[in-house]
Amino acid sequence: EDPQLTLPFPTMQMVEKRYKVFGIVTNIDYEAMNGEDLIHWLHERCGKSEEVHAVMKDDLAGGKLPSADFGENAAWWWIMILALNLNVMMKKLALDPSMEATRMKRIRFSIINIPGRIIKRSRSLILRLSKGHPSYAILITARKRIAILQGAPSG
Repeated sequence: EDPQLTLPFPTMQMVEKRYKVFGIVTNIDYEAMNGEDLIHWLHERCGKSEEVHAVMKDDLAGGKLPSADFGENAAWWWIMILALNLNVMMKKLALDPSMEATRMKRIRFSIINIPGRIIKRSRSLILRLSKGHPSYAILITARKRIAILQGAPSG
């Protein structure tokens, strides 16, 4: 019996063992990473795409498109992808490294949806939080890190 007909993936018989055959296509420079290292790298990142899809679907409303119109859905999708990329950049560059794996719901409740007052005065925008609010330190640290990225004074 031909093993190709019984298995849902390609195989190859060598000596007395049957091997699953698959290919890896990458744009990684072959001088920078040899084949064995590439296979180990691929195995280490398994499951990451499912995590990203879950964030896109659940956290950023990518699972339910707003319209039956393709153009509107495409715009919705691109806005969701932009939000995903900004979220990843914020977690990597502005927030504490311990928050890198944090889902959007926690960020929303700890940093974004906090009670406060925004005051516009003298070409300034002031955010007033209640005294001793736990998000105050997170916001100040994030602001300093963003200022450092911009090359601006962080004071």
